Amino acid sequence: MHLHVFLYPFALRLNETSSNIESYIYGRPSKYKETYFYIWPYPWHRRRIAMKTYHCTCGQITFFENVVCVACTRELGFLPDVLLLSSLEPAENDLFRATEATLANQLYRKCQNYAKESVCNWMIPAGTAPGAIIEPFCASCRLNQTIPDLSRQQNHELWAKMERAKRRLLYSLLSLNLPIANKLDDPQQGLAFAFLEDIEKPGGVVSKVMTGYENGLITLNIIEADDLAREKIRLAMGEPQRTLLGHFRHEIGHYYWDRLIRRTDFLDTFRLLFGNDELDYMPALQSYYASGAPANWRENFISAYSTAHPWEDWAESWAHFIHIQDTLEVASSFGLVGQAIRLDPGSAAFKSDSSGREKTFEEIIQAWADLTIALNSINRCMGLPDAYPFVLSSTIVKKFAFIFEVISAGHSERRANQ
Repeated sequence: MHLHVFLYPFALRLNETSSNIESYIYGRPSKYKETYFYIWPYPWHRRRIAMKTYHCTCGQITFFENVVCVACTRELGFLPDVLLLSSLEPAENDLFRATEATLANQLYRKCQNYAKESVCNWMIPAGTAPGAIIEPFCASCRLNQTIPDLSRQQNHELWAKMERAKRRLLYSLLSLNLPIANKLDDPQQGLAFAFLEDIEKPGGVVSKVMTGYENGLITLNIIEADDLAREKIRLAMGEPQRTLLGHFRHEIGHYYWDRLIRRTDFLDTFRLLFGNDELDYMPALQSYYASGAPANWRENFISAYSTAHPWEDWAESWAHFIHIQDTLEVASSFGLVGQAIRLDPGSAAFKSDSSGREKTFEEIIQAWADLTIALNSINRCMGLPDAYPFVLSSTIVKKFAFIFEVISAGHSERRANQ
């Protein structure tokens, strides 16, 4: 079977036959062919929860970020232990009873950043043993090492935007069963976030905060939560997209390179697909900013910045993979995935596929191609930029398949440690 698709503004190029794709498998033995490349089930088929839209006990549809039902005014809270947004009923001692039927009226308390700062909507299970220390922060907020200076009024709104993006990231990591350790509990492999801002020193000198990753710590400049400032940066750097959530997804990719690639059996395969990670990072980055990406970068890279260093190629590819799986998950919850999208309205060859069977790798990629063409076309009707203005070459698709394999291994690691 040949799969030849070239779609604009989203483009997918798969020029290999299926047999050639299967034989590639990163040089691995043939026993891995079906498991890791040719069969790629929708990641959410293995989840307890399959959407970021929910319902209040009154029946009103609710969404991931909501704190109050607009119909009945019940308070809402996200329960990270079961990945559910539930309506809440007040109970004794500042606790709340989740109304979700499957939870049997389990008790929760609000995260401190929910109850006092209104920048969170996550809950903490109340099942604490007598005499134990009560944790004030939820699984997401507990990852914060540094928050912005709240004496500056505008910082509270920027911090709220940072937390919303971080919670959506954490949802993805939890739903994919990836290992997440808190740096307080695990200084060696743990994760932490620092939300910092540029500081003007005496004399007008500005101390710049660089967004980046180092040894489990993700530092983000809160200016990225300012939509106007971020758009100015995007235009100055000639980027097709620049989003706050995209920064989180990119930087967490570096964390999982440390957790799941470095010093593992995946390293050789990584080098085959992405390049030599031992390439001196800072000179490579300086060379990229001085000379830019090569003219033909789209043949092998998801973005121009991916060409800077193999670590950046991995992080950019990781971010796109999470972006794709999250978008398909939400589209699926609205019934937009699982049936064919009629790209040619005049075509009679329209076949619905609403079965629950596992999808092949080609079907997943084709579903994304179909969806992005529809989304881009809708955006154009609204006078908005394309939702996904990127090209997926066959090389990039192979990188995505490798990322899925690594995530599957990370899922196994987490289960082993539970």
